[in-house]
Amino acid sequence: MSEISWRAALADAERALASAGVPSPRVDAELLAAHVTGVPRSRLLGLAGAGAAVLASFRELVERRTTRIPLQYLLGTAPMGPVDVAVGPGVFVPRLETELLLEWGLGAIAGAGAPVVVDLCTGSGALAAAVAVSRPDAEVYAVELDPAALNWARKNLPDRVHLVQGDVTDSELLPELRGRVALVLANPPYVPEGTPVPPEVAEHDPHRAVFAGPDGLEVIRPLVVLAIRLLRPGGALGIEHDDSHATAAPAVLAAHPELTAVVEHPDLAGRPRFVTAARRG
Repeated sequence: MSEISWRAALADAERALASAGVPSPRVDAELLAAHVTGVPRSRLLGLAGAGAAVLASFRELVERRTTRIPLQYLLGTAPMGPVDVAVGPGVFVPRLETELLLEWGLGAIAGAGAPVVVDLCTGSGALAAAVAVSRPDAEVYAVELDPAALNWARKNLPDRVHLVQGDVTDSELLPELRGRVALVLANPPYVPEGTPVPPEVAEHDPHRAVFAGPDGLEVIRPLVVLAIRLLRPGGALGIEHDDSHATAAPAVLAAHPELTAVVEHPDLAGRPRFVTAARRG
């Protein structure tokens, strides 16, 4: 396949994806092409040629993407900071916005030696895996309730990460860690029930990993209680939340006198995305 025909294939794919309502048709087309060719996106248009089998594979993936199967399912992985985690049916797909929470969390423990870190609602294990790779000295725990998600987390987490099946709304969870944890991170279900969501979410992400009651805070409220019990004095807490929670999520944390320095953080688009706090000394 010549360079001109490859350009044409990408253009055709972009048009098909745009017609299907895919939000980023060009990017998705290029990522799928990079996946089947094994070359970076930046080099796609410089390819000297590709065989018919590669083109057929590319067109098949594009066709599947037009049905709004998540791009990450088709690629088989999703990025999270320094790691790529395996994802597929049965597990929530990590979003790039969560990398901001990861970056904040790593900054919060930058001066701590051998910190204990807990990732609540770990799902695929993305945050826990990224922390473990970024901080080899950390003792990392990842908590998940859903059996299907646990299977994905087992594939993604290094052996040294402690994977725990548990309910983050249980304030007595992880009693052996009470008062020892330097950092608690959480990307829990937080979308209010009934909120319109894209087909990739509605038809593929597990419902219980996305929605959390009428106001979206049914998991966050008890999770904060658990986090307070786990954190050591001065320990840090970061929780991702819905963009409708700019006031509500900080209010949940501020209602606990054990927490201080409650701060709301935006994502790269300026939307409210996660809230942080510290355990009082």
